[in-house]
Amino acid sequence: MKETPVSDHELVTRAQQGSEKAYHELLGRFQRPVFSIIYRMIRDREQAEDLAQETFVRVFNHIDRYDPRYKFSSWIFKIATNLTIDHIRRKELNTVSIDGSRNATTAEQIEATSITIASPDENPEELLEAKELGEEIEAAISKLRPEYRAAILLRHVDGREYQEIAEILSLPLGTVKTYIHRGRNELREQLEHLRAA
Repeated sequence: MKETPVSDHELVTRAQQGSEKAYHELLGRFQRPVFSIIYRMIRDREQAEDLAQETFVRVFNHIDRYDPRYKFSSWIFKIATNLTIDHIRRKELNTVSIDGSRNATTAEQIEATSITIASPDENPEELLEAKELGEEIEAAISKLRPEYRAAILLRHVDGREYQEIAEILSLPLGTVKTYIHRGRNELREQLEHLRAA
């Protein structure tokens, strides 16, 4: 007979009571998705790993402050996105690279941090066009205000509902909708020249 998985809420309760096993289980469940959202915001694997680690340190140090009225995933993503937005503001990151992180020093790191947007059956000309389009889109996203960038990524890459984005970003629902609307408009304006081509 298959064992029913323990809910996030139950794991948090156990962690709040000092269970190391519950901490490890929560880490296992959320490590990859937390790293993923951070990495998509900054496109730097090493920095994303550091920020993900810092997220979990904060989560576990303040787990007693978690409000069970909200989804645990929303709370942890809120901490992760706030840390990342603060990092972006401090570093003033202006660009991301389709060719991998600026900090990648080995071929393996470059490949691990690059984005593949082409299918294998495209010819070299199509590959180049796809690469150039990807660079244009990335550059446009990187120029968005950090708040717009976070909202756009949470909505269009993670597929999260508006209400959950509002919880994650600690914003009213109307503000989230405004950020996504303005972010889309800015992206449309920045990429307008591609339509004319």
